[in-house]
Amino acid sequence: MISLDEAREHVLARVAPLGPVELVLDEALGAVTAAEVVATEAVPPFVNSAMDGYAVRSADTVGAPVELKVVGMIAAGAAPDGSVGPGEAIRIMTGAPMPGGADAVVLVERTRTEGDVVTIEITVEPGTSLRGVGEDVRPGDVVVAPGTVLTPGHLGVLASVGVERVAVHRRPRVGVLSTGDELVTSGPLGRGQIRDSNRPTLLALVREAGFEAVDLGVVGDDEASVTTAIEQAVASCDAVLTSGGVSMGDLDYVKVVLDRIGEMRWMQIAIKPAKPFAFGTVGEVPVFGLPGNPVSSMVSFELFARPALRRMAGRSDLHRLTVPAVAPDGLRRSADGKVHFARVVATQEAHGWSVRSAGGQGSHQLAAMAAANALAVLADGNGVAAGDTVPTMLLGFG
Repeated sequence: MISLDEAREHVLARVAPLGPVELVLDEALGAVTAAEVVATEAVPPFVNSAMDGYAVRSADTVGAPVELKVVGMIAAGAAPDGSVGPGEAIRIMTGAPMPGGADAVVLVERTRTEGDVVTIEITVEPGTSLRGVGEDVRPGDVVVAPGTVLTPGHLGVLASVGVERVAVHRRPRVGVLSTGDELVTSGPLGRGQIRDSNRPTLLALVREAGFEAVDLGVVGDDEASVTTAIEQAVASCDAVLTSGGVSMGDLDYVKVVLDRIGEMRWMQIAIKPAKPFAFGTVGEVPVFGLPGNPVSSMVSFELFARPALRRMAGRSDLHRLTVPAVAPDGLRRSADGKVHFARVVATQEAHGWSVRSAGGQGSHQLAAMAAANALAVLADGNGVAAGDTVPTMLLGFG
């Protein structure tokens, strides 16, 4: 057996970010920038009011309260058609450009108006309630660095400086293939048949991770059919996931075909579940051979495929968030030379995180995996006693 770290390093060393594409901003949420974006415009592009109020000469407010003559109004989006002279004020709205002569805004709440006369109740300093040119962004500023995961805020900043398209790493297109004569996708089960749960699960995991999932269907136990399916998959996808046929001694056509047309490493990893795992390439396309048991398949995806796909998407934060969590009831196990990933329900409480078993821990017990929202990482030994702390990988976070 090899260690988890060795297996991860082997996989991650053999994948790289996909080449850049340009996306319109509406399609770029969650994508990773492939180059820096430099502002060519100032934000704001002109001095404007930060509040609804009155544009004034600050010198005219000394000794407030004072009365000033209202000589106009400026709304947001309108260009000033006059200026403020001594003893005058102009009504102004938030975001509207400042008129000539004015150097401050008095909040409307600190004024009283009667006809065309406004009473200013406070003295203001020059620059009060103004937004200066380039106060947020100046020309030449790097508004988005390479390797940035684009959030709604980033997209807003890009739009504010006139960027309509952004260069990002292409999101991986990931094919998911199931093989086996025993698999049924619909209808009643025949003798010895089972329903294919791995493919729908893996397709959903790929989509949840933010990548394009391609359903490659189910292929029977026939070498020619498996060969055709895999060759078509690597021709149309950036990565391929298969499940089953990776255990030592398995007589499976996926293994036969991948050994013939690809460069694969078949591993036994010192973890439970998900001990068997295969990884390699067909041409330049990564192929992940995940275990056939449904829980093992999901855990293997989380530990190996998901981090690798995130690297292909240009991300540097590859792994799920792991936090210390208290196990109030303990999490027991037997020593067997492996790290165990226990399916648990994690709850955030006043003192931090706590975890309790989600149910059955067999690699075939998918219902308990569905109930879990975390994996407690149990080092080789007898597990953790009640009240002890255990490292816990949070599913759905990071």
